[in-house]
This record gives sequence, structure tokens and C-alpha cells, in this order.
Amino acid sequence: MGDPLAALESGRIDGDKARLRTATRLFEGTFYQELFKAMRSTVPDGGAIPSGQGEDMFTGLLDQHVADVAAGQDMHGPGEALYRYFVRSLPKEGEG
Repeated sequence: MGDPLAALESGRIDGDKARLRTATRLFEGTFYQELFKAMRSTVPDGGAIPSGQGEDMFTGLLDQHVADVAAGQDMHGPGEALYRYFVRSLPKEGEG
């Protein structure tokens, strides 16, 4: 599908349920990414090799990737809970 956020913003995703599913997965990915960042901040710096800007960038990209993958696979996470909650407020199919 490419970039889900760009597809959502441009209107390339058809159907309210599909747009809602995409939005809740994007939210869940962002939630996980922030969770990973918060958890990583509790680990003390140090070690045999000092970390640099490149390692920080790589770690951020790795966290983003893992968060995106986790959000797409977890059917019991916050994104799925939000989807189930908000899908009830969508008009029923065929109700204009």
C-alpha cells in the first residue's frame, strides 16, 4: 500500500471502515514508538563503545519499524480497541 498516512490524507483509501482501520493502526504504531522511546530512556548510557548520533538515529528507525510491524499484527492492542469502539458510530452500509 505504500505510505498509509499519505494514502489516508490523500483520500486514496475507499470506505469509512478501511479509513478507520488505517487511522487506528497508525495511532497504534505511534503509541508503540513512544512507548519504546520511553522504555529506552530508562536504560542508562554507557558501555564499552560510546554511542553517537548515528546509533541514536538507527535506534529511532528500528523502534519505528518494530512499532509499525507490531501495530499491523496485534489484534488485541489499543488500535484494535479504538477501531471496535469507533466503528459502532459509523453509518451502517447502505444508510447513505
